[in-house]
Amino acid sequence: MAVVHALAALLADRTRAAFCEALLDGRAWTAAELAAHARVAPSTASEHLTRLIGGGLLVEHRQGRHRYVSLAGPHVAELLEAMTAFAAPAQPRGLRAASASEAMARGRTCYDHLAGKLGIALKTGLLDLGVVTGELAITEPGLVWLKELGFEPSKRQTGRACLDWTERVPHLAGAAGAHLCEVFFERGWIKRIGTTRAVVLTPAGADGWRELGLK
Repeated sequence: MAVVHALAALLADRTRAAFCEALLDGRAWTAAELAAHARVAPSTASEHLTRLIGGGLLVEHRQGRHRYVSLAGPHVAELLEAMTAFAAPAQPRGLRAASASEAMARGRTCYDHLAGKLGIALKTGLLDLGVVTGELAITEPGLVWLKELGFEPSKRQTGRACLDWTERVPHLAGAAGAHLCEVFFERGWIKRIGTTRAVVLTPAGADGWRELGLK
């Protein structure tokens, strides 16, 4: 229980929680970017980042004079997403916050795979095609289908369920989910809305999904 207490203490602070939430977009951020995002002083951000890195939630990357941080891996993203799913949904205050919340619910990245209604639509399409099982494991025909999209199996688990905090049902995570998200970005089938995690399916993406047999 001491480990749980330590983890809860790390995420109980609003600034540290805001950092982790921002990093769920799967990208590396500079300390200055996170400070601006959370509206705290750079010195304050540095202190919080040191604690998060020390606690194993974040990792640091140095490139010249710049300090980048990112989530320590998919396991941290899944933990954060699952914790959010069990929390009481917060009511957005103001039109801008409500619009941002609705965009996140429609579609977003959950670290390196798709979530929200778009992620659930992808899962449903993959189920209909027989690419995944009901437990979101990849089937043998599904692996062939993925390889046609350039997927190469690795030591990482190919497919597994990740609880979606807005839809309250699982979406596809794992190496397969990450690969599909990467392919969709590369082909211009999905695009980010501003600098947030929210994404939208483009007209080219709608055509591409239909070509793949996805609904």
